[in-house]
Amino acid sequence: MRLAFAGAGMISVVHALSAAAVDAPVIAVASRTRARAVERAEQTGARALDYRDLPAGADAIVVCTPPDRHLADTMKAIDAGVAVLVEKPLAATLTEADRLVDEGGRVLYGENLAYSPLFVATHRAVADLGPLEFVEIRQLSPRPTWGEFLDPRRGGGVLFDLGSHAIALALLLAGADAPVSVRASLGRSPDLDVDDAAEVLIEFASGLRARIEVDWRSVDTVWDIQASSADGVVRTELIPRPEIEVGGEPVELPLLRESTDPMIERLGYVEQMRTLAAVVDGADPPVDARFGRRVLELICAAYAAAHTPGSAVALPFTGRRDRTPHQLWSDTVGP
Repeated sequence: MRLAFAGAGMISVVHALSAAAVDAPVIAVASRTRARAVERAEQTGARALDYRDLPAGADAIVVCTPPDRHLADTMKAIDAGVAVLVEKPLAATLTEADRLVDEGGRVLYGENLAYSPLFVATHRAVADLGPLEFVEIRQLSPRPTWGEFLDPRRGGGVLFDLGSHAIALALLLAGADAPVSVRASLGRSPDLDVDDAAEVLIEFASGLRARIEVDWRSVDTVWDIQASSADGVVRTELIPRPEIEVGGEPVELPLLRESTDPMIERLGYVEQMRTLAAVVDGADPPVDARFGRRVLELICAAYAAAHTPGSAVALPFTGRRDRTPHQLWSDTVGP
């Protein structure tokens, strides 16, 4: 599988390491800045190109540009007939997400944690609990010092970014159980224009409740999951110390491949890259653009709910699809 990268920011380094782990050469890199494209191309042995030159003979494009570029960059891959891995969030607005879904193509949505050996083992353990009653997912991290995460024009803050992971995992754990409403509260530090703390409460059709907590205010990084039913509890820590407990008892962790970077494999990036190779060979994407749109829909509903604290927003979301999550929260854009 020959890869091209649309985007050369920090996450492209992780994708490059994952590609190396599965022996997939990166042959082309494009970026908004020539210097960044050259830098990443030199690191990967690729050619630095302009966006218009992609896919440049690649079998798949990894779209790791900011969300407001995902539509254009993914459509380019679809039009060229190549597979595409598009980073989360799927797009900046639901209108853009709708267009991607309607276009079809071989689109793998970049929810790497769906492939994490720890999450896969957790999912299996949760399946043995019987009907779920409560899920809590926390992702607490220091504020990012790279990229454009703090720019409201990107689409949103911590709930848009980290929250994409947490909400995706909640949906995967819920399975066929559909979310019916969401409440949310967002916090914004005085020096920021975007949210850096969020609590989201999701109600599902079965009565399952999910609580999502994400923030960029933590000194340390803590990512964990807890799921419970009337018959038991599963608790998983992804970061800092990987562990899984079922009923309070630790269980054996899945083995990692010795040939790969432990962190990128633990977080699912390597298996995600193997899955992209399977999509190139004709397999259906197991986590596709439709799923990415479901995640974005819930995020948009949460931002809209946070605009009026204490209110619940029904799902499916019926609000403005042409607004970014940040705009749905701040309501600073005219009609």
